[in-house]
Amino acid sequence: MKPVVPQQDTDPAALAASLKDLVTRILEEAKRQGATAVEVAAGDSSGLLVSVRKGELETVEFTNDRGFGITVYVGVRKGNASTSDAGPDAIRDTVRAALNIARYTEEDPCNGLADAALMAQHIPNLDLHHPWDVDVPGATDRAAETEAAGFAYDDRIVNSEGARVATARGCQVYGNSHGFLEAAWGTRHSTSCLMIAGDANGMQPEDWYTVSRDPADLEDHVEVGREAARRAVGRLGCRPVQTGTYPVLFAAPVAAGLISHLLAAIGGRALYRRESYLLDSLGRQAATQAITLREEPHRPKGLASAGYDGDGVATRAKTFIDEGVVASYVLDSYSARRLGMTTTANAGGYFNLDVVAETRPVLELMRDMGTGLLVTSLMGQGVNLVTGDYSRGAGGVWIADGEPRHPVDEVTIAANLDDVYKGIVGCGDDVDRRGNIQTGSLLVREMTVAN
Repeated sequence: MKPVVPQQDTDPAALAASLKDLVTRILEEAKRQGATAVEVAAGDSSGLLVSVRKGELETVEFTNDRGFGITVYVGVRKGNASTSDAGPDAIRDTVRAALNIARYTEEDPCNGLADAALMAQHIPNLDLHHPWDVDVPGATDRAAETEAAGFAYDDRIVNSEGARVATARGCQVYGNSHGFLEAAWGTRHSTSCLMIAGDANGMQPEDWYTVSRDPADLEDHVEVGREAARRAVGRLGCRPVQTGTYPVLFAAPVAAGLISHLLAAIGGRALYRRESYLLDSLGRQAATQAITLREEPHRPKGLASAGYDGDGVATRAKTFIDEGVVASYVLDSYSARRLGMTTTANAGGYFNLDVVAETRPVLELMRDMGTGLLVTSLMGQGVNLVTGDYSRGAGGVWIADGEPRHPVDEVTIAANLDDVYKGIVGCGDDVDRRGNIQTGSLLVREMTVAN
């Protein structure tokens, strides 16, 4: 079968118009079949993924997908359905399926579209669409060079899980029966690599990646391979540590995950289900005074930028944690109604979350901690938002007298999240900008570290 080639030459305006026409037809069909309100999300995406392992081309994947999801309301009853078939019969059948679900679900007075007055009126140009004209040979060469740089870094690099180059381009259209109908184009490109170091004591894998909207903003792929190798070699020679209470420094890539638990605890779903230790926390101290959590949804080229949320509500810059105090919850329209509040335009999550703090060099933070653990990897799911109890498997580097001493693996770090966030005493200047949460390394005053 001839592979489908990514639609790099597709006219963005024509494709957006086509998807808008599709959404309009679905909305009309839903109203014709008796929906009192309806919302539709439709998407068209294409992409290329190439992977190379040990210098040999391993995988070439082309993707080209189109589909839609529909949510219908019959009064305050709700039903959902989706399909990848956009033909007239499929539209009719999918709408019918959603309505059948709605008619048999329980009534919920909080169901419904977001308020019409909150719909986005002026969509900013966020500069999210930067197609990459890389082809299979070009992507293969890039992946091979990435992996080769990893192998060349150190003789102790003994194996590889390969290097991958990916590019994707897509258009998403959202419309609802308020008359809201908008399209958003975006691209996402990445290069990643996983190298394996080995010595007499065993093997240690580590990876690294770069990702951006614009291929021109990607990190040098050769450096991606070298960094993966450097990190893998750095894990060799792991030694145990003495169980005790120590300062813990979360490296920037894992510090983002730590912050995500705080955002989840002030998220609408956890709050209305009463599954958060931060119930009724507006205006209360939830973290150290030294940090602020700020959302910037209109950042040009931002990986999580958006002019409107999943409900069509206009996004805006806002502060969730202001110098440690809860200034706003993270709400979509449904959770806001459950709480008797107004949506914060966060249906679908948060958009470009910055940890704002006075930063210092990581080496200075190590000197401040004296003896403790630098965490570079986390394992397991030991986070209980109801109680705030936190217990995760971890790996990293043992710090003694302010200097890195030896790698550490398979230890457990534990504390209560309330103590963790209030005990943050330093933020590094090594901000990781590859994800939705952008933060430097975070130094926590103390946690239990156990073998």
